[in-house]
Amino acid sequence: MGVALHPKKEIIYPESDGQPMAENTKQFRWIVLIKENLETLFQDDPQVFVAGDLLWYPVEGEPEVRRAPDAMVVFGRPKGDRGSYRQWVEDNIAPQVVFEVLSPGNTLKEMFEKLTFYDDHGVEEYYIYDPDTNELTGLQRQGMRLQPIDTMDGWISPRLGIRFDLSGDELQIFAPNGTRFLSHQELQQRATDAEQRATDAEQRATDAEQRATDAEQRAAQLAARLRALGIDPDASVE
Repeated sequence: MGVALHPKKEIIYPESDGQPMAENTKQFRWIVLIKENLETLFQDDPQVFVAGDLLWYPVEGEPEVRRAPDAMVVFGRPKGDRGSYRQWVEDNIAPQVVFEVLSPGNTLKEMFEKLTFYDDHGVEEYYIYDPDTNELTGLQRQGMRLQPIDTMDGWISPRLGIRFDLSGDELQIFAPNGTRFLSHQELQQRATDAEQRATDAEQRATDAEQRATDAEQRAAQLAARLRALGIDPDASVE
């Protein structure tokens, strides 16, 4: 009598862990600011994938092994929508850079578990920002392990090229070209200002054109009056 074969059970990798993206507006604002500006920074490179609050599964067959970084950057993977980041279908490339933004609800145990996860699964740079205290912690892979970065004020990320500035009341991040990371409102205001400047420049050009037209009309009127008096305005004076 033959042995009954049981079909292999399909492994489900959920696209949500049931946890909120952020616990408060400040944490959410910082998550969005970092993720969106990183996306803008690498918008012209089709092989840099940036995501926020996306579940990362590093090991096939182990759906319980997962984390959803507040923001992560993966070099060597194409842009595009994903329900989760399953590393084995992404050429086994782990996110190289990860950001976490703290909230009052984060526990020491939780943060230790996150550090252990990122350390074990190949993250090269790990940044943790607490907006309530304006404290930024950074770790960089040295050899096989993530090691603390001594001084974060002025630190430039080797992978991203961005610079961290802690000299003020809150963190500022600068792109390699010196442009500061901006919030959605600041970006919108900058776009509005640029649009207004373009409108003003267009109006100045229109005004200059009108002044030139008016000058031509006045010259033509003067020439007509001179001819009426028997004077040829085009005659040369000797």
